[in-house]
Amino acid sequence: MSEKGLVYNINRSSFHDGPGIRTTVFLKGCPLNCIWCHNPESQQYEAQLSYNESKCINCRMCEQSCGNGVHNFVSGKHYVYFDKCKLSGKCIEVCELDALSIIGKSVSVEEVMDEVIKDKKFYDNSGGGITVSGGEPTVQIDFLVKLLEKCKQENIHTAIETCGYAKESNYKKIISLVNLFLFDYKITGKNRHKKYTGVSNELILSNLDFLCNRDANVILRCPIIPGINNCDEHYKAIADLSNKYKSILETHIMFYNNWGISKNKNIGNINYFETKMFSETEKASLVKKLKEFGVKKVSIG
Repeated sequence: MSEKGLVYNINRSSFHDGPGIRTTVFLKGCPLNCIWCHNPESQQYEAQLSYNESKCINCRMCEQSCGNGVHNFVSGKHYVYFDKCKLSGKCIEVCELDALSIIGKSVSVEEVMDEVIKDKKFYDNSGGGITVSGGEPTVQIDFLVKLLEKCKQENIHTAIETCGYAKESNYKKIISLVNLFLFDYKITGKNRHKKYTGVSNELILSNLDFLCNRDANVILRCPIIPGINNCDEHYKAIADLSNKYKSILETHIMFYNNWGISKNKNIGNINYFETKMFSETEKASLVKKLKEFGVKKVSIG
């Protein structure tokens, strides 16, 4: 029987998740809980209901079709009780404007490969391939291994985006199957890291050391969040880390964006982080500063 994984999106023709033209496969589940996460729908390990209020016309068909009391209309306002949802899909079937959806679908390796292989000629011509993202791909390690093995059989370049918080044994299983690791370095200091992501960064740094000492190809990806890690201490730590290992090829700076706000609302999260985004001038100034600190091959990711 084919290994199955919980996938919430497959994005073809991507240009931001590794070299060339790529297909990015997004897996559900993440051990971190970064307060600024711009893909909060990826965090849960199970499928979940999503409701886009801007598409709702208050037809009340969802309320009539659901037997679990998820949908309730009061004075023209649609209230959604996400914790009551059993994922029957009945409300989605009757929603004509697609205001409702289920995030996360159980699919086989073969089903994913059917999508990935469609753009094989573009990968070959551009130096692209597949990028497995999340969430955190290693939380579905058995599915990930099988998927990467299939890609290797098809001679498709493989990359994974990883937060680094996983058992070392998981990286041992995939290191020979991955051409490029897009490895996150989020916050300097274990206590501060735990405050804003839910976990210490000790295991993350240990896994980065493991990969780099085995000559894995690594791009360091560093989210910069106003008020959290936009400080000289963190910039120096990025520089030190980028120069510590020959395996770190480049450093990509990922500036905070507010995409997660609407996504949080859609899945019923009412406590979410919001702050001002960097201007283009501020971004350019920060990249210049990082270069002055000595960050290796730094660019905006």
